[in-house]
Amino acid sequence: MLDSTVGSVNSALKRARAGLQHQLPPTGEREPAPAPDSASEQTLVAEFVRAYESGDLDALVALLTDDVFLSMPPIPLEYQGRDVVARLFAGIFDSGRRVDLVPTRANGQPTFGAYLRGSTGSIRHGTGLFVLTLTGDRICAFTRFDSSVLPWFGLPRSLPGR
Repeated sequence: MLDSTVGSVNSALKRARAGLQHQLPPTGEREPAPAPDSASEQTLVAEFVRAYESGDLDALVALLTDDVFLSMPPIPLEYQGRDVVARLFAGIFDSGRRVDLVPTRANGQPTFGAYLRGSTGSIRHGTGLFVLTLTGDRICAFTRFDSSVLPWFGLPRSLPGR
C-alpha cells in the first residue's frame, strides 16, 4: 500500500519514535492522559472542537501545554512551545479558512478528519487528519497527517455540503 519495503517502513518508524521521544517530556513527568471516552476526555475534546472549528485562537491556546509539540509528517516541519504553535494557528485562522471536524480514534487517541468548509451547499473536501495527544486536561501534542490517510480511519475523502 505504501509502495515501500518492510525494512524501510520499519526504519522510518524507528526514526519517528525516537524523534517523538526526544521532543516530548518523559511520560513520568507528564500527567496521565484521561481515560478514553471518559467525561474529562470528552470535555477536553469538545472544547478543542469548539475552538478549532470557530477559529477561536485564545480558547485553543488555553488547551495547550507550555511545551506542546506540533508535527506534520512527512513534512519535516516541527513546532514546539505554546507561543510558536499559537503563531502557526493564528496564521491558519486569520486566513478565514474553517473546517468541520469528524471524530475517530488513532492508537487510542482522539483523532479528527478535517473537512474544509466551502460555500453554502458545496462539498466539504478532506484536508487532513488531526491526532491529539493528551496529558491531564491539556493537549501536549498535535500531529497532522495529509488527507490521503482518511480512508484508513473509515472517513470519506469528502462530505456532502450543508
